[in-house]
Amino acid sequence: MTFILSHQVLDDILQKHRIKSNDLAAIDRLFGGADGYYWYHTLRHMCPKKDVMVWNSLEDMHAAVQGHENETAAEDEVKPQQLKDEHLAAIASHLKLAS
Repeated sequence: MTFILSHQVLDDILQKHRIKSNDLAAIDRLFGGADGYYWYHTLRHMCPKKDVMVWNSLEDMHAAVQGHENETAAEDEVKPQQLKDEHLAAIASHLKLAS
């Protein structure tokens, strides 16, 4: 399975669900519940604005997202959050390419 991330993809997800970018509660629900907005925001920050990121497996995508979280937490000298199954499932459902 292939997963694709870009700012446009994230914008399209919100638009598809008629969610404004400042509606944190709705983004939380859309991206797996409590802390969903955190992971949505992490995705926006890990992908350069005009670039597209592609992963060929759920494991690769998980490793990339968690790796980015681990790196930024280390830079900020804080403990990294762990990507929960519910967040990963929600992210995967939104970023997977239709077969």
